[in-house]
Amino acid sequence: MKAYKANGVEIVDSLYKDGGKKKWNLMEKLLLGLTPRQYIAQALRNPFNWILAVIFAIGIPIILGRFFFGLGWVTHSSNDYPWGMFLGFGLFAMVPLSSSGFQLGTTCEVFGRHDFEPIERLGLLNGLLGYLFAVIYLMVDLGQPWRLPYPMVVSFGPAAVLFLVAWHVATYLSVQVAEVSVAFFEWIGFPMGKRGVRKITLGLTVAGIILSTLHQGALGALFTYAPGKVHPLWYSASFQWLHFFVSSLPGGLCMVIAVSTIARKTMAWRCGQEFNDNLDKLTIALAKGASMGLATYLTIKLIGMAHDNKWEYLATGWGQWYMFEIFFGVILPLGLFAYAIRNKMVGLVRLSAFLTVFGVVLNRVNTAMITFNWKLAEREIPHWREAIISVTIFAIYITVYRFILYRLPILYSWKTADETVEATEGARVPKKVILDEEPVPVGTYRTREERIIPAAGFSSLEKN
Repeated sequence: MKAYKANGVEIVDSLYKDGGKKKWNLMEKLLLGLTPRQYIAQALRNPFNWILAVIFAIGIPIILGRFFFGLGWVTHSSNDYPWGMFLGFGLFAMVPLSSSGFQLGTTCEVFGRHDFEPIERLGLLNGLLGYLFAVIYLMVDLGQPWRLPYPMVVSFGPAAVLFLVAWHVATYLSVQVAEVSVAFFEWIGFPMGKRGVRKITLGLTVAGIILSTLHQGALGALFTYAPGKVHPLWYSASFQWLHFFVSSLPGGLCMVIAVSTIARKTMAWRCGQEFNDNLDKLTIALAKGASMGLATYLTIKLIGMAHDNKWEYLATGWGQWYMFEIFFGVILPLGLFAYAIRNKMVGLVRLSAFLTVFGVVLNRVNTAMITFNWKLAEREIPHWREAIISVTIFAIYITVYRFILYRLPILYSWKTADETVEATEGARVPKKVILDEEPVPVGTYRTREERIIPAAGFSSLEKN
């Protein structure tokens, strides 16, 4: 894309092209302003696309085979080992890394920290896609996705924790779709839908806080159904739900740091000036929140161990594995965060964020798979088809993530004014001013980026 931009190809970042004379059509938006031949050519030149193509060529037929031949064809699951990679990684690991949605939504919309707005939409998108693909992993594990409405609206099980998780995830997924739809409405040029979502933004944010908080802890509470099966170092009847909830907080924030780092490295042409100018500062700010979450999580883990008196397990082989997880997933990134934040070392902050993401994923895989049935002599080794399906779904997740970031105004600001609102509502106006070709009534401004001031019978543009 850089080559086409250098050759004068216009980047789609507004409703209009050619200086505001003509609107982009839907196909032009999907192809990023390129002709079909140019788009295919740039796709074929990207080596990462070839890697994805190989994964899809191998994995998608196996996914279809899972639904045709049954779960036993792709996993070694049994009554002793009911949770494999589809849930151990796909559900239990994806969900905590997706908590960025409610955290950044709360930060901006409830606490009024509008300085986080350049990265808010990325946090919301990360939350939406994380939950969506966690549900996809769950559907591959359960099978018969066409019966999804049955346990939701026909056969209720309100006494079951999984029923609580299912309803919370489904409802919260709907909330996240509505939150991210603002960017979609900007992209398609539907200001009425954008205004409608803006009116209920606060309600959506509060609903996200309630729903996400409850089901993050409820995922941990699921393990209280199997006392004695999970190794005591990873299980605490009194603190299990709290471990899962608290660890999701740094996990979600660090996932945003990781994704923003990869995005700016691999798609710099798509990142807007506001995003680039504020990313380093916001990365350090997110790291401060993540470090507080890590410190809280470590404290609660130690309290839980002392409460249940599990210190003797640290002298075993399982104890060494547990200390590996705690050191590289919690203590080391916490120490690196403290040093990097104090010295404004953004690169070290990003390294610490990747370590934290690794630590959260390792904790969930340890709890759901590796230490499950720790007393049994034989350990379950995931089936090779199960591993391929897990990698394939994650590759689809990356593809969808990249597809949306290329097009929707997530990493950049949509430049064309697409709605008219009263000037008195413009409490927040960014520094950047974008002029539009269309006339604007006196006394109104059309987006956050444009403000018209009536004076002496004519309109003038005030720059901040």
